[in-house]
Amino acid sequence: MTSETSANSASHEHTEPPADRSPHTFQVDLRGLVDLLSHHLYSSPRVYLRELLQNAVDAITARRAEQPEAPARVRLHADGVRLRVEDSGIGLTETDVHSLLATIGRSSKRAGAEGLASARADFLGQFGIGLLACFVVAAEIRVVSRSARTPASPPVEWCARDDGSYTVRTLPDSARPEPGTTVHLTARPGSGDWLTEERVLSLARDFGSLLPYDVRVGEAAVTALPAPWDRPYPGPAARRVALARHCQEQFGFPPLDAIDLDLPLAGIRGVAYVLPSAVSPAQRAGHRVHLKGMLLTDRADELLPDWAFFVRCVIDTDSLRPTASREALYADETLAAVREALGDRIRQWLTGLAAGDPERLAEFLSVHHLGVKSLARHDGDMLRTMLPWLPFETTDGRLSLEEFARRHPVVHFTRTVEEYRQVAPIASAQGIGVVNGGYTYDTELVERLPSVRPGTAVAELDADTVTAYLDAVDPAQELALGAFLAAARARLDPLGCDVALRAFHPLTVPALHLDDRSVRHEQARAEAEEQADELWAGILGSLRGSAPRARLVLNHLNPLIRRIGSLDSPELAATATEALYGQALLMAQRPLRPADSALLNRAFIGLLEWATHPAVPGHSPTDPQEDGR
Repeated sequence: MTSETSANSASHEHTEPPADRSPHTFQVDLRGLVDLLSHHLYSSPRVYLRELLQNAVDAITARRAEQPEAPARVRLHADGVRLRVEDSGIGLTETDVHSLLATIGRSSKRAGAEGLASARADFLGQFGIGLLACFVVAAEIRVVSRSARTPASPPVEWCARDDGSYTVRTLPDSARPEPGTTVHLTARPGSGDWLTEERVLSLARDFGSLLPYDVRVGEAAVTALPAPWDRPYPGPAARRVALARHCQEQFGFPPLDAIDLDLPLAGIRGVAYVLPSAVSPAQRAGHRVHLKGMLLTDRADELLPDWAFFVRCVIDTDSLRPTASREALYADETLAAVREALGDRIRQWLTGLAAGDPERLAEFLSVHHLGVKSLARHDGDMLRTMLPWLPFETTDGRLSLEEFARRHPVVHFTRTVEEYRQVAPIASAQGIGVVNGGYTYDTELVERLPSVRPGTAVAELDADTVTAYLDAVDPAQELALGAFLAAARARLDPLGCDVALRAFHPLTVPALHLDDRSVRHEQARAEAEEQADELWAGILGSLRGSAPRARLVLNHLNPLIRRIGSLDSPELAATATEALYGQALLMAQRPLRPADSALLNRAFIGLLEWATHPAVPGHSPTDPQEDGR
């Protein structure tokens, strides 16, 4: 096949005209083009059937634009070796065949082309390149067509093979008595499965269930209009059941709810199905987008805002643009506007639930609170609306921020789950209300609370604040424990941990490990410095700040601490301190460093030896000489 082009277009780029102004032709390697289509433009050979359906539907659209009463039908017949597609469209003349089918890249929808140009805005695809896509499954394509615009013209046949050769000839009237086009495909070796009746019917229904014309494979109907969201139902309950069935068929899950997406100004009709279980915000959504009834893609992850990851959509549109492969949406201003409009529709649904159906809203939030929190971060109105409903982990249980703020004059929060686990039991016992801000979006929402609830005080709760709420111990009592505290501090000093004595509730907590992000950052830097080579150790050493330290706060009200403080053996007191340090780390569910793990093991073995050996004044049972080690 060849495509003719003129060199005249280049004349404006030179001050002197070129010596040779004769026309030239591009030689097209059809095998290479088929390879390009099948491996780079289209994701799967299955798109060949979509191209055939698009061509047939476009031809019917063009004919009905001129002859509104013309028949509108597409018939497909397949046997595993051959596929025949018949349409009652506008058809082609011999001139059209030479112009459109024998020239690579020319479309029957281009302005000035005969036949189909008059209804260009209503077309789905491009006849020329779309038909060539059938070579991904076919060794031969034969087109027999008769023009509805010149019915006196005889039928014309165009026959092409995948080696690049083609023939064109006219046929007797009996070959195609009525206007329209018939496309015959003969399968390539190994591609027969794509042309079986069962496969063709499945593909046709997947691509064309919303097409506006009568499409059948054999006797089986393909189209199912009106769309499920547009059909009349006896009542709301019947409609919910029907949409749930449609969701199960399309996505494989029963929806928690269905949201109508009716945007006439954007040319969109459809429905969003709410997932019945929680999903990760990072999971890419697979929305199904139909363009003028034809399925464009079932993986349109850019259709909705990122925060709306809890729904899956099926829509039909006539306003969005497809990419060259017609398997994705073109990212332009129209898509951005549609994305915003669909997001507004989902917002309205949430607001409606909050106002009129709190039980359904509570059921929804129990599964998808993360998506609503993501939206509320940037949408003050949504945060204000959802404030009584969004759940947070707090020291008072799982509450909304509205309820928690009513109970506490200051809304304290931690930025990490680890910090919350450290301080929650102690803060609760002291009457301090704390929100766990360590989960996704929670810290941002707590910090925004004063903007939507004026007068609310919000403060971050760190280790220093918690320590300040703990009661100091009488100086005389602390002095009496001076030797024990000195031994404890000496034992934990290599771990970068100080020891403090306080009195606090609950009494059952013997020790509390407190640190903050600066402490953990310094520990990570110090560990990296120890493992680094000389160059990196110097660089990391230069980053050393004021070296903040963690704290092990011993509870003077706890009977165990008092007994340990009265021990006569400094060695046993130090070992007990190590055990308390390890237990406090475990209670805070902090990850253990290698040094912490070694300390825990040493303290455990040491206490076992103290428990199993008779006490000898001034002597440690862990002495290697006693065990012969």
